[in-house]
Amino acid sequence: MTELTRDQVRLSRRMSLVLRHRPETAGLTLDANGWVPVPAFLAALGISREDLDVVVAENDKKRFAIAPGPDGVDRIRASQGHSRRVGIDLELPPATPPAELFHGTPRANTDAILKQGLRPGSRHHVHLSADVPTALVVGRRRSPDVVVFSVAAGLMADEGHVFHRSDNGVWLTAFVPSPHLSIKRTNP
Repeated sequence: MTELTRDQVRLSRRMSLVLRHRPETAGLTLDANGWVPVPAFLAALGISREDLDVVVAENDKKRFAIAPGPDGVDRIRASQGHSRRVGIDLELPPATPPAELFHGTPRANTDAILKQGLRPGSRHHVHLSADVPTALVVGRRRSPDVVVFSVAAGLMADEGHVFHRSDNGVWLTAFVPSPHLSIKRTNP
C-alpha cells in the first residue's frame, strides 16, 4: 500500500463528508444502506474512476467499499461512521467480539467516559479497535495526548450487547457502559 498524495487525501476527506455525513453537498442521495451508484458519484465529485479506485484501494483505514449493485452497476459507500442524520443501515450481521476491544480517545474525555460510558455521539455506533496500536492511531487524530480504554467486549456480549464488525475491521456497538471500561494505556 502506498501513501496517498495530498490531493488524494483531500479527495478522501471529501468522499467521507459526502458518503458519511452530507451527501446533499454533492447533490447525491444515499440509499437506505448508504450506497450510491459510482457513475453518479464520479459525476457529482468531478473525478475519474481511476482517482476513485486509487483512494479506495490505498486508504489505510479502508473507509470505502465498492460493490456491484443489483442492476450490475458498481456502487460505493462508506464502511462505517455515518452521522445519525443520514439514517443509514449498513446491514451488518451481529458478530461475536473478542474478549477485549479498545477505544482510543483524547485524555480530556477520560473523566466523562469513566462516568457515562462510551456513547456514539453524532454517529450510529461506538467505534472500537481490535488492538492497542490501532486505538492509539484513532485517538491521536484529535490529540497527541491519548488514553486507550480496554472494553470487556466478551462480557458485554454475554450480557446481551450486540456487536457488529464493519467490512474494514472496525467493531461497532451501540454503547459501552462504564463498568465495562478500564484504562489500558495512557500516552503522554
